[in-house]
Amino acid sequence: MIQSMTGYGKSVLHLPDKKVTIEVKSLNSKNLDLNVRMPSYYREKELTVRKELASTLVRGKVDFSIYIEMTADETSSTINKKVVSAYMQQLRNVVQTGSSDDLELLQMAVKMPDALKTEREELNEEEWSLIHKRIQEALKEMIQYRLDEGCSLEEDFKLRISNIQSFLEEVISLDSERIDHVKNRLQKSIDELKANVDQNRFEQELIYYLEKLDINEEKVRLTSHLNYFLEELETDASNGKKLGFIVQEIGREINTIGSKANFSPMQKAVVQMKNELEKIKEQILNVL
Repeated sequence: MIQSMTGYGKSVLHLPDKKVTIEVKSLNSKNLDLNVRMPSYYREKELTVRKELASTLVRGKVDFSIYIEMTADETSSTINKKVVSAYMQQLRNVVQTGSSDDLELLQMAVKMPDALKTEREELNEEEWSLIHKRIQEALKEMIQYRLDEGCSLEEDFKLRISNIQSFLEEVISLDSERIDHVKNRLQKSIDELKANVDQNRFEQELIYYLEKLDINEEKVRLTSHLNYFLEELETDASNGKKLGFIVQEIGREINTIGSKANFSPMQKAVVQMKNELEKIKEQILNVL
């Protein structure tokens, strides 16, 4: 079963002093393009997270984020009283008047460097273990999203392939009529020239010409490629790159049939096949 590269997963963990939100989302990309955002005190786990994301998601433009919302009454940031007082005194000296409003000075002082001091929070392994479980939950949600999208893509691919097969059957049914049309057209052109033609030589040249227009090999190969595409959709190892290569081969055979058609009704059927194939090409870029 195929997977889409588009996906989204989210998990929320409520701890005594904080709310941790984990989000992971992805879009299509030729390779793995990984962007990780997490608080600085979890940074030592970033490499581990990157490896897990890479092994699980394989491909896509992936954005992974951990957001922290503090819920406790206490905060790790406190006012550095000595520094703020020193700033206020310096501001008074600059103003050089006793009428300065301390509130205004305080508002300016707290904006100065080091007015607030933040105690660096150390990584709690027990807390990280709980967060890691939530990361795995978000990834499971992401994979399920990708599988659901993959099911929709698979149904669309099968419909498009079925349509191409129907147009190919139309091409096959028109082949004998096309040959008769080419023969009659050539004979009519010779008759209009009112020239004496060696009938044996004419038939030899006609056979040679018709051999160049023969599409039997293309029909067989196109049928084989279409069946191979459908078979590949059902395998567990199915992937977008391999399906993309098969689509290229399908396109090559359709183009060759179109160049050899030389018959308007057949060329119309070829155009319809190309139209269906373009729709497959658009969607195949989103397959993992």
